[in-house]
Amino acid sequence: MSSSRKIQSIYTDGACTGNPGPGGWAVVVYYTDNCVHEFGGGEKQTTNNRMEMQAAIAALNFLVNAQQKELVTLYTDSEYLINGATKWVKSWKKRGWKTAQNKPVLNQDLWEALDSVNSKQIAWQHVRGHAGNVGNERCDAIARAFANGKTLSLQQEEPSSSSHDIATNHLSLDGVADVNGDNTIIDKNIQTTLIASDATIMDSPAPTSANSEELPRELRVAGLRSLIDTLRIAEEIAAKGFLITSSELADLMDVHASAVTSRGDEWRWRNWIVSRVRREGNQILWELERGDEVNSAREPYNSDPATE
Repeated sequence: MSSSRKIQSIYTDGACTGNPGPGGWAVVVYYTDNCVHEFGGGEKQTTNNRMEMQAAIAALNFLVNAQQKELVTLYTDSEYLINGATKWVKSWKKRGWKTAQNKPVLNQDLWEALDSVNSKQIAWQHVRGHAGNVGNERCDAIARAFANGKTLSLQQEEPSSSSHDIATNHLSLDGVADVNGDNTIIDKNIQTTLIASDATIMDSPAPTSANSEELPRELRVAGLRSLIDTLRIAEEIAAKGFLITSSELADLMDVHASAVTSRGDEWRWRNWIVSRVRREGNQILWELERGDEVNSAREPYNSDPATE
């Protein structure tokens, strides 16, 4: 990396289908000269929190290898990650990796790895997820692609190239990828073909909030594909009469669990009527029915909690 090129900011994100289930993580690095470097990986059985942490670990390792001294802002939509990295980890270490309730800390292996590369050089910054932030939306698209085993082209600068060259990775996303010191992706059960290109890197706008219409077409299409996957899952759950918990429903809708439980016993979400069936232990079980199949004589339903 030339002395004039500096890392300006880093975005990270994790995604998981099922939680636990197939997961993916992503890192997008923005440079001061508008160049962009993207990478990520996935696991066949993991959790969303672990993918968020894995993304941050890979990002901080990348920053260490860049040997940059200037402060860098790391953006994430995971409050769990930020609180753990900046607050909780100090107490956990003092207690021998035990919580205040004297229980083992979950994901200790990743917390230890993260703590070993965290430093005052990092300014941790929370960003609201799915709110039109370009960097966050791009990270989300990459992480979801890895989680769903889909192919996605990644922008990757070549260390030996000028700032106007780009390398694109076409990944058969099925496994775990890691980052080496030379900015290449290490193959771990993932087939990777690195194709050097003479194309000019598009100037990337500063990752700020934007309307969905202003996002690049690739992000909009990736978002639509993710939405279709979500709707297909919901349709299968409704068709087969499966009951799902509040946390599972929140994952499906991509909202906080409180947005599910605060809406009452029955309400509409997209094409479905969501109804509370019963409580089992600490869990509330919900049923999905197609809205167009429900008797129209029912009382009006509350609106989609994800939009309020």
